[in-house]
Amino acid sequence: MTTAREQNPDLVEMAWDPITRIVGSLGIYAKIDFAKKEVAECYSTSSIFRGYSIFMKGKDPRDAHFITSRICGICGDNHATCSVYAQNMAYGVRPPALAEWIINLGESAEYMFDHNLYQENLVGVDYCEKMVRETNPGVLQLAERTECPHAGEHGYRTIADIMRSLNPLEGEFYREALMMSRVTREMFCLMEGRHVHPSTLYPGGVGTVASVQLFTDYLTRLMRYVEFMKKVVPMHDDLFDFFYDALPGYENVGRRRVLLGCWGSLNDPAHCDFTYENMSDWGRKMYVTPGIVVDGRLVTDDLVDINLGIRILLGSSYYEDWHDQEPFVTHDPLGNPVDMRHPWNQHTIPRPQKRDFNDKYSWVMSPRWFDGKDLLALDTGGGPIARLWSTALSGKVDIGYVRATGHSVLITLPKSATKPEKTFEWKIPERNGELLSNALERNRARTYFQAYAAACALYFAERGLEEVRAGRTQTWEPFEVPEEAVSVGFTEAVRGVLSHHMVIKNGKIANYHPYPPTPWNASVRDTHGTPGPYEDAVQNTPIFEENPPETFKGIDIMRAVRSFDPCLPCGVHMYLGNGKELRKLHSPHAFNTA
Repeated sequence: MTTAREQNPDLVEMAWDPITRIVGSLGIYAKIDFAKKEVAECYSTSSIFRGYSIFMKGKDPRDAHFITSRICGICGDNHATCSVYAQNMAYGVRPPALAEWIINLGESAEYMFDHNLYQENLVGVDYCEKMVRETNPGVLQLAERTECPHAGEHGYRTIADIMRSLNPLEGEFYREALMMSRVTREMFCLMEGRHVHPSTLYPGGVGTVASVQLFTDYLTRLMRYVEFMKKVVPMHDDLFDFFYDALPGYENVGRRRVLLGCWGSLNDPAHCDFTYENMSDWGRKMYVTPGIVVDGRLVTDDLVDINLGIRILLGSSYYEDWHDQEPFVTHDPLGNPVDMRHPWNQHTIPRPQKRDFNDKYSWVMSPRWFDGKDLLALDTGGGPIARLWSTALSGKVDIGYVRATGHSVLITLPKSATKPEKTFEWKIPERNGELLSNALERNRARTYFQAYAAACALYFAERGLEEVRAGRTQTWEPFEVPEEAVSVGFTEAVRGVLSHHMVIKNGKIANYHPYPPTPWNASVRDTHGTPGPYEDAVQNTPIFEENPPETFKGIDIMRAVRSFDPCLPCGVHMYLGNGKELRKLHSPHAFNTA
């Protein structure tokens, strides 16, 4: 295979490593053609090996959610929830309805908390006045002259005023969002005891003591967030629409083919019995509808089909193949054959080695979804764009506060302290007749999904109160651990698809594989040479930054990567191919960590 460097020896090699929220493990290595002002080649790397699938073996399955929540210090509750779902299936236990409403309220609060913190205090910095001044001063000048179409709803007269409000630590909106993250974190703790590793979440239900006061305390904080979102949605619409107008062609930054995966989340206790045999039916009743969207078409919303189509390829990752191992599972509980590359049959055999971009270069494997013909490199778009797109196309959700129309999602936020009732409509993104899965639309969807989560939480709180007032206060159902079981949990972590596949033998865990959104989004070139979503989104991204190579920050590349919510950028090194370092920042909160 001929590389971009071989075709054009004048390409400039640049690297941003690390880019991450938790530890310094995500790196982006790119070759940039400054003459054409575009990225010619990109590699996504991860330098850390976790090994949860190895040391979960032999553990008591009842400990699974406590252990796997430690996979992440940001979305640990998503892992705990998914693990509990997998355990419920394995144990054949159905939690009381009240427990499910409480879990839904906790997960909704987590969506609100994490998306708010990331959107406003982290990715928002890429669009703040200080960053735009350093990378696109011409755009800032235009922003100073551009009045906001929705100024009456959010209070900022010009686009530049919005940008200034996003300046880290000193911006008005930046500080307001920080305060709101505290409110949403309190909401989570009310339902699940502790953030980010829940202390009251168990298979069979929750240990939370439900009362009218509990839900009242939650609703009081939720209505503050509802009021906040009535400002946030129109503000971000104005900001993101401006970039399309200010920089013609910006729709191609971070753009890739529409290949979206959503595993669904927020179960309806009236339908969800956690049995694999009924998973197709209760999966479609989720308040975020599962689905795989290819080129704008909903391929399936069946969790059984989604499960059976998952394949784990090694490709350019540091592992040995397991093709000569015995399968753990040959058929699913419905009698369907299970592929050797399915997570139920995966063996994790690490083989550390020197990084080689022509061979092995990352610890991230290459999850793919097999549609019967092709192995698709699905992405989650950071979570919200896939969730909203799938839910919109399915057209199944209709709970008053939110309604899927088949082509959009309507979100109604009721009257709050100072603002009247407001309905927002997230529409499947397109421009000039073309569907868009790009940096700006991933970010826009994140804003709308915050409103979606808030609207759902209003509904869940009402249902929870109904249970308490009717005297149905049981929140846990007893269970027994079977000697053998095969199970899976499906949900949506904040930034995308999350599954936990478990095999129990002799009452102990024989195989356990959690697959959060990062392996899907950050996957490397697979066995067939197909790049992962980060790589694909950055390759061929146009460069609009006005700086020359000597002072280049790579803001368009960073916007593309960060639109996926790849976990917080804690600091970035940048260097040329000859090893000369241009910039090194140690501060985890520095605004110019591009």
